[in-house]
Amino acid sequence: MRVPLSWLREYVDLPAGETGRDVQAKLVSAGLEVETVEQLGAGLKGPLVVGQVLTIEQLEGFKKPIRFCTVDVGRANGTGEPQNIVCGARNFAVGDKVVVVLPGAELPGGFAISARKTYGKTSEGMICSASELGMSDDHDGIIVLPPEYEVGTDAIELLELVDEVLDIAVTPDRGYCLSMRGVARETATAYELPLRDPALIDVPAPSSHGYPVQVTDPTGCDRFTARTVTGLDPEAHSPIWLERRLQKAGMRPVSLAVDITNYVMLELGQPLHAYDRSRINGTIGVRRAQPGEKLTTLDGTQRVLDAEDLVITDESGPIGLAGVMGGANTEIADATADAETGQVAGTTEVVIEAAHFAPVSVARTARRHKLSSEASRRFERGVDPEATSAAAQRTVDLLVLLAGGTAEVGVTEIIAPSAPHTITLPADHPDKVAGVSYGRETVVRRLQQIGCDVYGADDLTVTVPSWRPDLTDPNDLAEEVIRLEGYENLPSTLPRPPAGRGLTERQRLHRRVGRALAGAGYVEALNYPFIGEEALDQFGLAADDPRRDLVRLVNPLSDAEPALRTTLLPGLLGALRRNAGRGEHDLALFETGLVFRATGHEPAAATLPVDRRPTDEEIAGLNAALPHQPRRVAVVLAGDREQAGWWGKGTPVSWADAVEAGRIVAREAGAELIVRQDQQDPWHPGRCAALLAVVDGEEILVGNAGELHPRVTKALGLAERTCAMEIELDRLEQAGTGGVEAPHVSTFPVATQDVALIVDASVAAADVETALREGAGELLESLRLFDVFTGEQLGEGRKSLAYALRFRAPDRTLTAEEIATSRDAAVSAAANRTGATLRGA
Repeated sequence: MRVPLSWLREYVDLPAGETGRDVQAKLVSAGLEVETVEQLGAGLKGPLVVGQVLTIEQLEGFKKPIRFCTVDVGRANGTGEPQNIVCGARNFAVGDKVVVVLPGAELPGGFAISARKTYGKTSEGMICSASELGMSDDHDGIIVLPPEYEVGTDAIELLELVDEVLDIAVTPDRGYCLSMRGVARETATAYELPLRDPALIDVPAPSSHGYPVQVTDPTGCDRFTARTVTGLDPEAHSPIWLERRLQKAGMRPVSLAVDITNYVMLELGQPLHAYDRSRINGTIGVRRAQPGEKLTTLDGTQRVLDAEDLVITDESGPIGLAGVMGGANTEIADATADAETGQVAGTTEVVIEAAHFAPVSVARTARRHKLSSEASRRFERGVDPEATSAAAQRTVDLLVLLAGGTAEVGVTEIIAPSAPHTITLPADHPDKVAGVSYGRETVVRRLQQIGCDVYGADDLTVTVPSWRPDLTDPNDLAEEVIRLEGYENLPSTLPRPPAGRGLTERQRLHRRVGRALAGAGYVEALNYPFIGEEALDQFGLAADDPRRDLVRLVNPLSDAEPALRTTLLPGLLGALRRNAGRGEHDLALFETGLVFRATGHEPAAATLPVDRRPTDEEIAGLNAALPHQPRRVAVVLAGDREQAGWWGKGTPVSWADAVEAGRIVAREAGAELIVRQDQQDPWHPGRCAALLAVVDGEEILVGNAGELHPRVTKALGLAERTCAMEIELDRLEQAGTGGVEAPHVSTFPVATQDVALIVDASVAAADVETALREGAGELLESLRLFDVFTGEQLGEGRKSLAYALRFRAPDRTLTAEEIATSRDAAVSAAANRTGATLRGA
């Protein structure tokens, strides 16, 4: 909403020295979003005067029409002699009054005016257009003034070129501020000055002689006022003051009748429509449209109406979309002159419509037809239903004054029964909301300032004014008190929460895992938790794979990803692909987050009430309707794990790096991973590891790691040898020992023993490692597989596993005998459990 300061002063007696910036500060403090204050006429310097064209000479020989004019500017030039001016516009004739800027003046934008020679003539000034004076963007021609203005009159004051305009971003709950009346009310309240309400005018009582109207949908239209004005002068034009106010408010002048309805809408906030009475066929009606009905609106577009559209009709059918836009078949006709007789024809009788339409109905119609208008913007935010009669009367008064019309005695007014909205409010409720002691007197005074009627002592009964449909409950009234008292006056106090219990073990594990992976060179990449069937198809998942049991969203952000993820890998691999597409090929990414697994046994979620807090049972029912949401961690790797350089070649990523990432995660949970060969999509069948952990004496699968299947990397556009790991943190937490203790650093030396064991190729290295650990006993500090060998020397179906065993005691230096005993016990246990034999024995 654009608010000219000069117009605002008509309703509020602002201090003489108050600037637009001062008013902006006051309104912002009151809760309005005043975005800018535009300085109209900034840099404009006179002389800028009214002139009369005396002669026009057409200059020949140029590519475009050029006219050499003499213009009478009175004594404004100091001599009284006519000014010689060259002009290219052709929309004026001899005798017309125009706006002339004389040498020595300066137009907006720093454009200095001086006498200069052009097109072979000396031009002593310029005849101005609206765009050159900053009045509008109209470049069609120069300004032609009405003939009553005297030559030499100061045009800066006449055209109101110097002003300040406040540009207010009106929020949906402040629809009343889409009018000068609403902004003036806020200004008067902010300055604590009286308001001259433009809606407080005498309105005649309704009678049976008005234009016939029938409303068949009182829900969609609860008020309808119709007035008729006859005898309009079709040649009457909008006066300069009216056009300038519309232009400053951001609207384009059209014709007198239309300009007046727009002016009253801006003034009172009530949209109006003027119908050419001669084009209306019978009674005006308000009803819902019939499916398939058509209407050509004022913008020239033929629209097929919906059954929910509220329309204005006559006996021929729809003549307007209620609250949105009128129809082209009843619009005000432009004045036209008959070429033979010279008589001017045009609209001489109009019917004024001032109605109140349901906000939801108007909003849906405007969106359905993609037709947002100044009227629909106001109706959908809430218009004062009590202002219809005043707006119609104001329009009639202006038509009579400016167009020479006559108001018919009949007044049509249809009103659906309704009661004012009342709210019961404890007098100290704003105090409790703000944490400030305002007191009853302040609360009552502030509510009365916004137009409320307030009764009561401790419990206030508040009748909400008709122009504030946004005030529906006690908190709305509390907000009004707080904003008028000043948000800046609210103390900055921090709440005192109860003592916390710290992070849960699950949260601690989540953070430890993130820090450990970041320390190992991985970069965290957070992705949206959405997925589509296409990603699962690219993974090659079987039809009965549990990861295909998706939880689908009712209103997804994207039709391509309509469900919640069941695995973290699609999002991570998408991030990997995007980075590779931007030239980053050596990548190690990780993510921790929830996945969503539907069990198929979730009950339907109940609809919660809105008038009270849900009960514990209702909240428990909602929780029961949620899918299983385990927390997982996943990593993806591509390119080189170690960069190439002067020190040697780079080391490409391998399945072993993915397995090691799983071990890093397990160490943070205090769990030991068991690694076995596995076949699981989307991993390569020969390079896939199952990650297992022991829970209550039983091995359970907690995740998988390895190299992705070539079919998957090709489908996703990834590099070959791309590796990934995904592990379930909740299961790993069950297998862990809780918080990880800091390692004990021994001062005694370590003893390292290497053993190479020959086993069948089918024996898992993890089984051999488990046997060695159990056999070696408590003196074994760690063991590591450092070599795997196969060859003819060992025989077909055999392999050699070489381990480095580290022995150390916490309280002494081990003897050679103790080391040998522990080593032999470890080898013996491996032999008994896996059939291993010591290589070279």
